[in-house]
Amino acid sequence: MRPEIQARFAALLQPLRKYRFELRHLTVLLLVLIGFQVIVLFLNQRSLHVVFDQTQQWYRQDAAERIANLSATSLELLLESHPTRQAMSDDRELQIVQEFNIIFSQQLLDKNVQSVCIIISEPAGLSIVDDGQQLFDVFYREGVRPPSDVSGHAEALQWYRTLEPRLRQAEQITTVVDDHGGFHVFVPFVPQGEFSGAVYMKSSPDLSFLTGALASINDQTALVYAALIFIGFLGMYFISTRTLRERNDALQALFEEQKRHLADEIHHQKETVFAKRIYHAHHKAEKISGFIKEDLRTMTTRNMEEVRHRIGKYASFVARVIYDMKWYDPPIQTVRGPMFSTDINEVLRFIVDHVFRRVADGRDACRFDLDLDDRLPRVAVNEYVLWEIIEPILQNALDHANVSGVVVQVRTTFHATTRRATIVVEDNGRGVRNDLLQADERKVQRLFLEHVSAATPGAKEHSGYGCFIAHEIATQRLGWSLTAENIPGSGARITFVLTA
Repeated sequence: MRPEIQARFAALLQPLRKYRFELRHLTVLLLVLIGFQVIVLFLNQRSLHVVFDQTQQWYRQDAAERIANLSATSLELLLESHPTRQAMSDDRELQIVQEFNIIFSQQLLDKNVQSVCIIISEPAGLSIVDDGQQLFDVFYREGVRPPSDVSGHAEALQWYRTLEPRLRQAEQITTVVDDHGGFHVFVPFVPQGEFSGAVYMKSSPDLSFLTGALASINDQTALVYAALIFIGFLGMYFISTRTLRERNDALQALFEEQKRHLADEIHHQKETVFAKRIYHAHHKAEKISGFIKEDLRTMTTRNMEEVRHRIGKYASFVARVIYDMKWYDPPIQTVRGPMFSTDINEVLRFIVDHVFRRVADGRDACRFDLDLDDRLPRVAVNEYVLWEIIEPILQNALDHANVSGVVVQVRTTFHATTRRATIVVEDNGRGVRNDLLQADERKVQRLFLEHVSAATPGAKEHSGYGCFIAHEIATQRLGWSLTAENIPGSGARITFVLTA
């Protein structure tokens, strides 16, 4: 096959490749085709039977009319060959009567003919003739009328009275079919060119043996045809099902292989993520541990109480970080509950004064401005969980401002009427990239997604876990809301909203 033909054939099959035919589809298709075949065979059989019935009806009527016409023609020829006005001997008279009787009796010998007679129309009324002698007397003897007894042909006489005007006018064969399938044939009787009545014949031609044989042959042909098609369908079905079964087995094996590969990949990713989170927590604990060591070196009798209080908070925060390393999803009673009563303003002051202002990493130009609302009520939240939320946001403001002389403003407000409190962290940096402010289908901004960092693309020293952890704890465990936006002009704003 030439390449261009193969390309065209592949292009024709391309739209069909997106559909997957399963075993149930082929089963339904097979049943539909068999059902259609049965319907077609049924309609074909019914149509053939209608054709057979109509053909049989026409042929039976034609056969009955031919026999009746032949009888009428024979009687008219006899009357023409023997003039009625000539004298004849007794032998000649007997011969004519015998010829008439032969015509009458010959028709009755046919098993399909039940009655034959001649209906004579006279001025005095209608007469019935069904015997050669009676017919001879009517046409060869003047003043002789046939017997008045018509009991054997009353039905013929009744039909003739209805059809006589048509027979006189058209002089054509007229046939009436009764409810039982019998044919009443009336042939105009015109001896010597004068209308004298009609030759009546009642017959019931039986062609059931012929139609039965044709129907039987057709049924056998249809049965063989249906059997061959059914066998062909079954063969196609078995071949297709075997092919599909082999394909399904291969797909199942491929699925199992992909499942194992995916499980290994997920396990590897979990280990990687866990390692990164441990590194992130270790970095926090390491920084706070450095503060503890520094306080221990500088502790004197005069600042002992202050240092001891600060070291206690540092140690509690390190313990919380280590606890989160063990329990990434800790019990709710360790996060919030009635046993906690935390002053948010106090936590913010401690983090700013004793964590960020103590860091000596070249950020001497950094400045923190605190604008804290004293009306802010206490919250039933573990203060070190609150520390875990605030510390990454402040760290993010310092790390990604990308300007000299960073000013970070921390502001708290409380609305007594709505019992609504807010914590706002603003900086005067370059702001957050617009793509990080877009929300996903869960209405979560990309800045707060795992593995997403606000750092300059390509930077490797940031893992993107700080904002993610802050958002997860604030929204999932505390029921707060957390949003990020850019300040018109310059800088970014992170807003916590909580209901007191």
